[in-house]
Amino acid sequence: MKCLTCPVIWSKLTSVYNTQNPSIMKQIRILAGILLLITGVLHVVLYIQDPDVPGSIGLLIFGIVYAGIGILLFNRKKYPLYLGLIIPLIGMTLSIIKFGIPELISLLALFKLIGLIVIICCGYLLLRRGKV
Repeated sequence: MKCLTCPVIWSKLTSVYNTQNPSIMKQIRILAGILLLITGVLHVVLYIQDPDVPGSIGLLIFGIVYAGIGILLFNRKKYPLYLGLIIPLIGMTLSIIKFGIPELISLLALFKLIGLIVIICCGYLLLRRGKV
């Protein structure tokens, strides 16, 4: 005997959790924007705390750039997604070259984690090719 409600339930579940759903795509984009704003502010705060440390000007520059990209991610244009994919990747690479692999519990590890999440979000949105 076939369950008549199973297809109905399945269609409801897939419509709610479908990543093609524009509201889900918008939420992913907002998440990436908020995370970039947070990491941008944290970069700037680190620079303000100790501006005399060698290489801290990079913190300030990347903090401003991250915050700018975070703000741009709140609009529906496509180029902020490319920036959100490329710039954190560059920042993470330069940071690993300069400082090495960070300790597991550190602010640098948090920056890497946030950068990785933003890269995944922006890459996913670009692969979906839908206007979000």
